[in-house]
Amino acid sequence: MLCGDSEGCFMRWLILAGLWLCYASFGVTVASLAPLVPIVQADLNMSHSAMGSVMGAWQLVYIVAAIPCGMLLDRLGGRLALTLGVGLVVLSGLGRAFADDYWTLLLAVMLFGVGGPIISSGAPMIVTGVFQGSQRGLAMGIYMTGPTIGGILALTLTHAVLLPLFDQSWRAVMLLWSAFALAGAVLWFVIASLAGPKVPGFRQQAASGSSAGPVSKPGGGSIVIDILRGPGIKLLLLMAVGAFLFNHGLNNWLPELLRTGGLSVVEAGYWAAFPLLVGVFGSLIIPRLATPERRFKIIFMLCVAAAVVSLALQFQHPLILAASLFLQGLVRSSLMTVLILTLVELPAIQEQQTGTASGLFFSAAEVGGVLGPLGLGFMFDLTGGFDAGLYALAAVAGAMALGTLRLSRLTGSEPRGRQKPG
Repeated sequence: MLCGDSEGCFMRWLILAGLWLCYASFGVTVASLAPLVPIVQADLNMSHSAMGSVMGAWQLVYIVAAIPCGMLLDRLGGRLALTLGVGLVVLSGLGRAFADDYWTLLLAVMLFGVGGPIISSGAPMIVTGVFQGSQRGLAMGIYMTGPTIGGILALTLTHAVLLPLFDQSWRAVMLLWSAFALAGAVLWFVIASLAGPKVPGFRQQAASGSSAGPVSKPGGGSIVIDILRGPGIKLLLLMAVGAFLFNHGLNNWLPELLRTGGLSVVEAGYWAAFPLLVGVFGSLIIPRLATPERRFKIIFMLCVAAAVVSLALQFQHPLILAASLFLQGLVRSSLMTVLILTLVELPAIQEQQTGTASGLFFSAAEVGGVLGPLGLGFMFDLTGGFDAGLYALAAVAGAMALGTLRLSRLTGSEPRGRQKPG
């Protein structure tokens, strides 16, 4: 039975719907600039290198901001912190819409790097508090479809619908996505205010005001040190770097990889969209299956699948290509989710530290998010092809599979007792 209390059950899933809107706002804003690049470059008189620095700016800010944002989550609670996070995403969109040169656009995109980690760290913190057992994995899988669907909306609607509708004004498109994010922020605040008090485990207010009690250490730095001392934490963070390196590296270079392999631009675009669609379904299935007793087996299989994908993408036979992109869709949608689920359920992570722990996870992981695209591009320039980069990704995935075996011995498979419903 999914829920014993029908009202409480409904309120849990209502909170999850609010989280989904927050993460969809995240995904829409991340993807909103990519289809507009030629128009924005022409309007603001920007070079390709300048535009590249703009598109990567938020990730660098994210690395620095993720841990402080996680601490902020532990202090403010989910309702206020996520409202603030989505609000910063709204301001980032508005700043893009009114940018009149390189620097104003750069600052607007950088602002997203402050709001984004509040959302990505806050979602697992809230889900961990209000869901238990297999429901927790399912809930994480559901909200992880938010950024994927948001990105699909931005990529597919911009040229086909929105630019013709707004007389080719890219600024109007940005304003529309900002309005979408604003609606998400308002709805989240309303949902969290009405449903939060009725759901046990929802940390609406600051951690010091919750039943969990105050944060164990007064200093933010000492909390991070405490977390890092936990068995297996550093290894898990290294695996997070590897997961993002694989995902972001292939996500950014897949269309070009397929094109250089012999496909046309149109064919490469269709094939590159296939893992996104697979990922939506993978997010709904695999995290729910990743219960503690089989979690490390699933992580191991996903890492092996990532290695297979990296090797198989060197072949352009349609059947091999379809199978490898299918596996890539499963890996990209599930590996990160199962890793963060593993982290927040480790006995070393106290309930009132989940925000900080999530921020630490994404701060480390985003290092891989930056190195993946840069590394594949550098190795292409060095060797004249993607094969060397794909071999490197396969090696990283293989090392992660071995790391999973070590992690299972360091941490065991049992989550802490607070998983049990109260």
